[in-house]
Amino acid sequence: MDIWAHHSPIQAPDQTRRRIRRLQLGLTMRGGQGAARALVLQFTNCRILRGGALLREDLWVRGGRILDPEKLFFEERRVADEQRDCGGCILAPGFIDVQINGGFGVDFSQATEDVGSGVALVARRILSHGVTSFCPTLVTSPPEVYHKAPEAASLPEAAGDFVIAPSLDVHSSNWFVVLPQIPVKSGGPHGAGVLGVHLEGPFISREKRGAHPEAHLRSFEASAFQDLLATYGSLDNVRIVTLAPELDRSHEVIQALTALGICVSLGHSVADLGAAEEAVRSGATFITHLFNAMLPFHHRDPGIVGLLTSDQLPPGRHIFYGMIADGMHTNPAALRIAYRAHPQGLVLVTDAVPALGLGNGRHTLGQQEVEVDGLTAYVAGTKTLSGSITPMDVCVRHFLQATGCSVEAALEAASLHPAQLLGLEKHKGTLDFGADADFVVLDDSLHVRATYISGELVWQAEETRQ
Repeated sequence: MDIWAHHSPIQAPDQTRRRIRRLQLGLTMRGGQGAARALVLQFTNCRILRGGALLREDLWVRGGRILDPEKLFFEERRVADEQRDCGGCILAPGFIDVQINGGFGVDFSQATEDVGSGVALVARRILSHGVTSFCPTLVTSPPEVYHKAPEAASLPEAAGDFVIAPSLDVHSSNWFVVLPQIPVKSGGPHGAGVLGVHLEGPFISREKRGAHPEAHLRSFEASAFQDLLATYGSLDNVRIVTLAPELDRSHEVIQALTALGICVSLGHSVADLGAAEEAVRSGATFITHLFNAMLPFHHRDPGIVGLLTSDQLPPGRHIFYGMIADGMHTNPAALRIAYRAHPQGLVLVTDAVPALGLGNGRHTLGQQEVEVDGLTAYVAGTKTLSGSITPMDVCVRHFLQATGCSVEAALEAASLHPAQLLGLEKHKGTLDFGADADFVVLDDSLHVRATYISGELVWQAEETRQ
């Protein structure tokens, strides 16, 4: 099916573009200058997602950033050093996944000697799905997994206070921790960039814990923010924290995290709408996988879901919400309701578990065992959903089909909106001039043909290779 027959028309080229073409021809005849300067790439025969519309324009890249061709031509009198024909494909900003627990057999919440190699493997493999940046997500774990080794004498001899990750030998000196091993890292040929860690739990509701192990859940004690630091350790590598706003002293913690520039997300919660609104007034800006692991919408108290249309938020405050559009976590009707209520805040996430890219069978997720049956992952021995095994590009296509939104809206939900959530919209999630040249090349059915980071080809489909 041709998706263009059902969505908004492509804008025609404007006079500026034709004027640039004429100047380009003149400069080519006179010969280019400045060969010693940075290489200029011109991507032609494409449709660029820019300003919420698909434009028939060329994309210009230099030094890893999107280039304004008018400045190149009229101020520098230069032309492209290299042209690449995109065959009529769509060029969209690279996808950003702010909630991914692992994949391809790698569990970010498993403490090992070399967590970094696992993160690197996932970073490399998700390039084929158009993801250029991501937030490795850690599910509820004991403090020892996050940042520190306990005193040997305080360890339980058998199953007791907590379950120890099987990769850890607590009686040796090789107690491995996770958070310090996942630094922020730029993307490139090695893989997608790491924007910072998403800590989902352990400060969440017992009733709505989902796949999070109850034994490790925590609440805030009298020292509030210090309790959080005692659990996580250093927050240097942290970008997002998911917590339940109904927990005592949570608003103190939200304010402290926000002051550090860390995004606070509301999730795994039984909060009513009033508590959720108060959390937003304290600084929270995100909702973790809307509809899942929270009170269902009720007409007298819509709970966290009510934030999408609340009129009690601070002026100018914009709430974002994650959606797992895998066809399993959320009914298409619920996707449509959320999108139509607040389209500008929708952020597609995969919530992918280590079983992503693997087959049926049993796999790990932090301290839990997960069982994959077909297209669904459950906590082993239950029917409790445990993350997703659907990659981002598939989520984009399913979201488009389920909601009937425009192609532009579906692509922005996986790029611009997560960038805005993290305050990165000047550099990521956009193809505006000056932004990082992270983009994905897609065909009309939104299948990924190639992925670029900083203007460099980092993945290409086999059938498109020369």
